[in-house]
Amino acid sequence: MPKAKKSSPAAISEQFNISTHYDAIVIGTGPGGEGAAMGLAKQGKSVAVIERAPQVGGGCTHWGTIPSKALRHSVSRIVEFRRSGYDVEGDFSKQFSFKSILKHTERVISDQVKLRQSFYMRNECPVYTGHAQFVNTNVIEIAKEGGEKEYLSADQFVIATGSRPYRPADVDFNSPHIFDSDTILSLDKDPKSIIIYGAGVIGSEYASIFRGLGVRVDLINTRDRLLSFLDTEVSESLSYHFWNSGVVIRHSESYERIEDSDNGVVVHLESGKKMRADCILFANGRTGNTHDLGLKNIGLSVNSRGQVDVNEHYQTAVENIYAVGDVIGYPSLASAAYDQGRIAAKAMISGNDEGSLIHDIPTGIYTIPEISSVGKTEQELTEQKVPYEVGRAQFKHLARAQIGGINVGFLKLLFHRDTKQLLGIHCFGERSSEIVHIGQAIMEQKGDGNNIEYFVNTTFNYPTMAEAYRVAAMNGLNRLF
Repeated sequence: MPKAKKSSPAAISEQFNISTHYDAIVIGTGPGGEGAAMGLAKQGKSVAVIERAPQVGGGCTHWGTIPSKALRHSVSRIVEFRRSGYDVEGDFSKQFSFKSILKHTERVISDQVKLRQSFYMRNECPVYTGHAQFVNTNVIEIAKEGGEKEYLSADQFVIATGSRPYRPADVDFNSPHIFDSDTILSLDKDPKSIIIYGAGVIGSEYASIFRGLGVRVDLINTRDRLLSFLDTEVSESLSYHFWNSGVVIRHSESYERIEDSDNGVVVHLESGKKMRADCILFANGRTGNTHDLGLKNIGLSVNSRGQVDVNEHYQTAVENIYAVGDVIGYPSLASAAYDQGRIAAKAMISGNDEGSLIHDIPTGIYTIPEISSVGKTEQELTEQKVPYEVGRAQFKHLARAQIGGINVGFLKLLFHRDTKQLLGIHCFGERSSEIVHIGQAIMEQKGDGNNIEYFVNTTFNYPTMAEAYRVAAMNGLNRLF
């Protein structure tokens, strides 16, 4: 790995009009940037952060994770109330518009910004607002609104600039009918129909949101199975639930062109099909925010998706520059990004491999119903020839689920037939992203602590959704012979 040429703060100041020198500068205030900045500050390092947007939080807070999950929460409550059986005159869901439920989202974003801003203030991390660009491996330029420029220097840097929706050149995103996952939050008219192109996590979540509001949804999947990285049973359950709720899924399709008109869009598929809707949400992949960072000035290259390569310590090919979060690609999760930032901070301080991400990272997919999983799938265990067994619990059989009107969903435990070691947890249904962590805690135990019999021998509160673990464990153990 090439070593960057270091200059002393005094030498740097003579060459550039440097306002301040720091031990480290973090570019981006999303989860990855926050994790790195807090980790460095708490070890006594002088740290500055640079944020292009007017407020801290990054894409996660303003356009991605927080807005979509807040929207999903509001819509799921509407769906839940509609199914509750209460005597309500008229169509309850028609009392809500996409714009009206965004008000709740805006409140959540505001609260998150205040919280995140307080972290930087308490840890004495100054936040610079503007567009950051590397001048060399020790100096960064901040272009501020109005054209003013400021130069900062540092011994080390962390690139945590996140990602943005992928926009192919042949799609006119200036059209009032064509959106990506960032601009969809500016939708000010309730569509009667929407086409969602891309059935990954983002596309599937928004399919749930719009269908929950009564919008006709066509979901175009470029692959042959919905969310193919999931356990097949879970993936098929979501497909069935979408079908049952009226979402039309078209698998193994790609667009040829998107025709824009005054009253909507027509999508021409390569298979010859045509689809018409009031608008389209293009949600087919993301690109790292590296195009205007001046990486060529420091000899750092990116791949076709704008992502930076790093080693196990999140160090780039330039010794004093690290990168974390979506800008490095997989797993592209807010939860993992924060930990990556924290681990990178440790490496920057100690220079060793102290700390690493856990091997089995839980995934949470906030469709309606939710999906969450951790560990191996049935397909992976079969391919690896691991002798496993399955334990299942249907939510509809749990008292807490019956009380809450949750009649869809299940918990599925995969465990080794001989050692009874927990190998995988897959949950489909409301509260899945919370429920999965009970099993994750046991799965992370070493030796005899990781054993499915724990769920039979412990006592759960009653009635709770957590009781699904006892039911699933007994179901699985009863299959052994």
